[in-house]
Amino acid sequence: MTDKERLFNSGILVESRPGAEEPPLSLWETKKNGLVVIECPQRIPCNPCASSCPTGAIIPFDDINDTPRIDYEKCIGCAKCVAICPGLACFVIDLTAGGEGKAVIKLPHEMLPRPEKGEEVSCLNRQGEAVAAGTVVAVTEPLKDRTVVVHVEVPRALMRDIRAVKVVKK
Repeated sequence: MTDKERLFNSGILVESRPGAEEPPLSLWETKKNGLVVIECPQRIPCNPCASSCPTGAIIPFDDINDTPRIDYEKCIGCAKCVAICPGLACFVIDLTAGGEGKAVIKLPHEMLPRPEKGEEVSCLNRQGEAVAAGTVVAVTEPLKDRTVVVHVEVPRALMRDIRAVKVVKK
């Protein structure tokens, strides 16, 4: 088994594929509030992202096992899909926010302690390795069900790699 196959079999996305594609860059760079990035690599019976999307940006599934398809023109970056995804596979990346060379990623966060606005957090890649420091710009509950979405300003060069944060209390 290759390293790539080993990573994929352990749940780590290793390449773009149906259900795990990026938005068109020209729209992504101008869309206020960002666009959803879904990294759902397998056909499984799941569709909360599509059923929670208020604008229909996540196209309704023909089959409950389908991988998500997105109409990026309709996405408003609300992060409801981020909050509801049981596989933690949805993220919103906003290229219009943040400072020079930065982006804001809206990430699911299910751990304690809960990060706070203004706090510096450790940004983790898909393997759980710390790759950067980020600043929390907001903590929201899009579904009002205590499911937290953390908005973190990160280096834009790492926006494709960062998929979680770790709160490090000093």
